[in-house]
Amino acid sequence: MITIPYLTALTTYFSYGLLFAFGQFRDFFRKLIDWWHASNLQGYAPICLGLEDFYVRRLYLRIQDCFGRPISSAPDAWFDVVERYSNDYNKTLKRTTKLTRCLNLGSYNYLGFAASDEYCTPRVIQSLKRFSPSTCSTRVDGGTTTLHTELEECVADFVGKPAAIVFGMGYATNSAVLPVLIGKGGLIISDSLNHNSIVNGARGSGATVRVFQHNTPPHLERVLREQIAEGQPRTHRPWKKIIVVVEGIYSMEGELCKLPEIVAISKKYKAYLYLDEAHSIGAVGKAGRGVCELLGVDTADVDIMMGTFTKSFGSCGGYIAGSKELIQYLKYACPAHLYGTSISPPAAQQIISAIKVILGEDGSSRGAQKLARIRENSNFFRSELQKMGFEVLGDNDSPVMPIMLYNPAKIPAFSRECLKQNVAVVTVAFPATPLLLARARICISASHTREDLLKALEVISRVGDLVGIKYFPAEPQKQQQEMATLKLE
Repeated sequence: MITIPYLTALTTYFSYGLLFAFGQFRDFFRKLIDWWHASNLQGYAPICLGLEDFYVRRLYLRIQDCFGRPISSAPDAWFDVVERYSNDYNKTLKRTTKLTRCLNLGSYNYLGFAASDEYCTPRVIQSLKRFSPSTCSTRVDGGTTTLHTELEECVADFVGKPAAIVFGMGYATNSAVLPVLIGKGGLIISDSLNHNSIVNGARGSGATVRVFQHNTPPHLERVLREQIAEGQPRTHRPWKKIIVVVEGIYSMEGELCKLPEIVAISKKYKAYLYLDEAHSIGAVGKAGRGVCELLGVDTADVDIMMGTFTKSFGSCGGYIAGSKELIQYLKYACPAHLYGTSISPPAAQQIISAIKVILGEDGSSRGAQKLARIRENSNFFRSELQKMGFEVLGDNDSPVMPIMLYNPAKIPAFSRECLKQNVAVVTVAFPATPLLLARARICISASHTREDLLKALEVISRVGDLVGIKYFPAEPQKQQQEMATLKLE
């Protein structure tokens, strides 16, 4: 639970209130101007009503240069950012031919597989020549190749489940699978900070949805006990099925799920457990097998394991792993499998090759080295940010590090100033986070060298002082001594 300093909350509310007031003021005069012009859509309701797109028009567009920045290279430790300009106060942005070489602190390239790899890349190119870029078909028609079968076996073995099914999109994995697993008469109990794909999947299922406080097992148990006692709405009949949905690493908080406690509670109340490992699979654990390995949880105690291939494997798509009966049912009933184009064969080969490198099946120790480096890099960077006085969320070993910004004016200021100094960061605000909890989300990679991290820390510290986001007292002398020692080493 984030505790916002009183003065920070007050100034943030004031800033948003000021932006809202000026936005309403401008909308009023816009209506007066539009009143004099004949509408080309007489008789039609407006597609976007004033309040529906007010946030986009009056807040987001003012700082949209901080989002959606195009790149012109692989998302490695360093990449090329395409420069843009605007002649209409950021309403539209135009690309230039100029490129800026920036340190990449925004991509999910946790193990460094997004760039060219000595083992993965030749095999991907070979699969491209053999299978083409797309199967141009669904899995149930002509879209299942030998690579797809091999990938599903490889994923099941890697996560420690009897079987697995893969999909072409990570977001669709959650949003399309949950409505197949549960429907009317069922109960979904979801963490309050679960990803939007889980939220939409739960809503689309038709099941009753209840939320428990973020990563708080005692509240989860209280919600479970109350809902089991009350039963279904109106009829009070027993629930047909109960599914508890959590994430391994929460993408906006960088926190590890309290999985052992949640497993115990789910077992106690006979609820199924659905674990989203989008940000944890491949990135944490001694062998990269995710939070179950890291926290010592038997995968047999997790009923449905979900993950994506976009973070640690340098590819795309998602998977569901579970019992053979569950996977067989999904192959018959899941629309993402029945109607969605199958995952690209080169993308499938990239995942297979990346898993082999992680497990050391490529004949080298590069996988173990990558896993050790991502842990070292993540813990070092988090520790140094905290010493500087930043409010950093998350747990040790997590490669996701949110730096709290709070005030809306600090969102573009932090992003733009970092970019000026050749460091590319991702800033996140409402609606992806609560209104008061804007942040910069740093993603660390195994491909970052110690020199890269020191440069990033130097720039972020300088920008943090300029923008005023060091909410805690720093450790100046100790920090300087350690930084000097590291440079000497």
